[in-house]
Amino acid sequence: MLTESTSGFPDTVNQVGGRFRHWPWLAAILSGILLTLCFPRWDQAWLAWLALTPLIAAVWFGTKTQQDSGATSTDPTRWQRFRRFTRMPLARAFLLGMCSGLIFFWIVFYWLTNVTVVGWFLLAFPLAACIGIWAGFLKASQSVAGDFTRSGANLRLAFAGATAWTALEWARSLLGFGWNGLGVALHGNLVAGAGKDWRLPFMQITEYTGVSGLSFLLAFTNLIVVITAARFLAEAKNRRVRPHWDFNLTIALITAVFMFGIRTLWQPEQPGMPLRVATVQANIPQVQKFDRAFAQKIFDRYNSLTDFALAMSPQLLLWPEAATPGALFENNENFEFVDAVAKRTENFLLGTLDYDQDGHNYNIAALFTERGAALQTYRKIHLVPFGEFIPLRHSFPLFAWIVGEEVPSDFTPGNKYKLLQLSKPELKLASLICFEDTVGDLTRRFVKEGAQVLVNVTNDGWFKKSAGAEQHLAHAVFRAVENRRPLLRSANTGMTAFIAPTGKVIYSKAPFDEGFLFGEVSVPGADARQTFYTRHGEVFVKACALMSLAMAGLLFWRRR
Repeated sequence: MLTESTSGFPDTVNQVGGRFRHWPWLAAILSGILLTLCFPRWDQAWLAWLALTPLIAAVWFGTKTQQDSGATSTDPTRWQRFRRFTRMPLARAFLLGMCSGLIFFWIVFYWLTNVTVVGWFLLAFPLAACIGIWAGFLKASQSVAGDFTRSGANLRLAFAGATAWTALEWARSLLGFGWNGLGVALHGNLVAGAGKDWRLPFMQITEYTGVSGLSFLLAFTNLIVVITAARFLAEAKNRRVRPHWDFNLTIALITAVFMFGIRTLWQPEQPGMPLRVATVQANIPQVQKFDRAFAQKIFDRYNSLTDFALAMSPQLLLWPEAATPGALFENNENFEFVDAVAKRTENFLLGTLDYDQDGHNYNIAALFTERGAALQTYRKIHLVPFGEFIPLRHSFPLFAWIVGEEVPSDFTPGNKYKLLQLSKPELKLASLICFEDTVGDLTRRFVKEGAQVLVNVTNDGWFKKSAGAEQHLAHAVFRAVENRRPLLRSANTGMTAFIAPTGKVIYSKAPFDEGFLFGEVSVPGADARQTFYTRHGEVFVKACALMSLAMAGLLFWRRR
């Protein structure tokens, strides 16, 4: 049996691998499990600094080429050809990454089975392919480090791997579902009054880099951990130890990001305008929301909870996404019900549906001001694939078959980043609907237009009492930090909360509990500064993507 020598492969690992040749697959599975534990509802964020290390070790030290017994056959079977393919270093690395990715996405997104089991199963494959491509890139880049004993080469290898990971997370988002990027693990506490959290200082850097900056930092650290372990083994063998500038500089980078966050959190809060907000969480089950038989029950519940909320004299009343049993202007019953509430408060924002004369369906936010005398609407721009529309519904019917009757027709996206204007006080707000608060580039465009406060109206009732609602909030907190604007979330069920510009949850409703939430937030003035991220968007991740493409091209040219 022939084996390909692996540059810098420590003898100790070689011996273990020789005794137990399946260890790379177990290591890949372990990485998938560790990645899962970083996110709600397990929320073990400290694992994010180490979660990728088993996969990295498997790719670099467990991708040996072996010739099977059928290698000399003039007419190999399909199985023999497949075995040859899987034992090619790059192919094996890709499959190891796919293994980690499938384990991760199947577990962390298990809540999608509340909507579609087939869709949950199939969605994991394109998402896991991004991790597979990253693993292949790592294997192709391994020659950069040689024997792992040179700090400069090690830093170049870690930098290349971290930029590739960051770029591929962005690619996942372009596929339509970029949830649970590695940096999101550092989201801080999701419950008000939970005390100090070591993750909060790390979040502050995202006002420059977006959450991708944290993904880069974590991926870079994971790579340096494996490199340092390999270097110690190699130096122990050679009995020659050199300064580990690669490890030292990594610790310095982590410390600098943390200290920047501490300094930011210690700075006095900028003066702003106080805004009293009350939001209703009605917990209407998804099976009842649009069933006319439950319309009166829904009206009664909202009326009862709103009475309690208005007793606190809020300046802004919030109801969640799709709060009414039907479209707002569909019939007099819905509109009169909402209009009666609007007359009782100065500003009233809710999510609902709307249809136009051309037959287009819209998911909208409606703001009533001046006690119902004026109405403004915003049409949702970022629609959820397989939730609000079916990609290639007519040209590729398989997608529509997978989702079934859950999405019988497609919504039409809006095309304007429209701000809504409050009265008394006069403030401009961005109304983010459903998953729009998980999309950083979309959110920052509203702030760039002048939004002083972010509002998210959402309905996570599709996913029942699952981790989906908690993961949704974990993404949302970064929108507040990236743009330094408070974020107010009104959920039908799940996680209703008010978030400060530092990412700290200052008020929150008990998860999945019926009731209302009241609090006062400080809103920056119309002339408040805009962050680097607000002004320039995803510059950091785009730079990572360009560098990754350049490095991939260089590696391809060198292999040629």
